[in-house]
Amino acid sequence: MGISRKDFFRQSLLSLGQTALDLAGALKAPADASAPVPEVPYPPQPREDMMATSFNERCLARECGCFICSERCESGALMVVPGQGVRIDGARCIGCGTCEYICPVTPKAVALVPREGT
Repeated sequence: MGISRKDFFRQSLLSLGQTALDLAGALKAPADASAPVPEVPYPPQPREDMMATSFNERCLARECGCFICSERCESGALMVVPGQGVRIDGARCIGCGTCEYICPVTPKAVALVPREGT
């Protein structure tokens, strides 16, 4: 006929237990110290020759309402538009890079680029 409820739960718990043991073994393994760590200075310093730009196709604000970059922007240059992403006021942007540093996605949805005309 099929599998009994008792057997179903027994197999599920055994499978879960094996997964937990596998995970514990992976956590005990030595970390790969050769992996590159990005060099991002913090706290970011204002740079007149740079400004933020947005890559809204990557931005979490389009889906879930992430506001972290606009909340941390000291100059108030970033505005989140729900469903669209981030809008940047180039006149207010001081090029400090806080938005790039704090952006939780990879690749970044907000990044510094050279300011036009510099």
